[in-house]
Amino acid sequence: MNAKEIAKKIMDSSHVGTMATVEANKPFSRYMTFYHEDFTLYTATSKKTEKVDELEKNPNTHILLGYNDEGYGDAYLEIAGTVTISDEVRLKKKIWNEHMKPWFDGPEDPNLVILKVSPDAIRVMNKKGESPETITF
Repeated sequence: MNAKEIAKKIMDSSHVGTMATVEANKPFSRYMTFYHEDFTLYTATSKKTEKVDELEKNPNTHILLGYNDEGYGDAYLEIAGTVTISDEVRLKKKIWNEHMKPWFDGPEDPNLVILKVSPDAIRVMNKKGESPETITF
């Protein structure tokens, strides 16, 4: 498989990863749940979170996705991208699932926003000793 095929396979099977933002020149990471269309990632959050404040000031992010097994040779992705914050109801309905009920009343909840991550580059890492491969967009 080439790098794009490996990246797509990881994105199809790995939905929990870390997302980093920057505040006062310091990185902050948190676990997020991701969905994707092609190589664009989407994740839901509350507009009242620090990460939304941070992304409004600096829309750059770095995401780690994959690395699900023992950690020995598992391929994973390093995704550098730019975030757009959306409160578009159509997109919220598309991303909505029942797991969000503890935090939101539904896709029309005014506090629910979707973070759209447009990748600048994706690096496929740790392919059993092979060198990283970069996919640029």
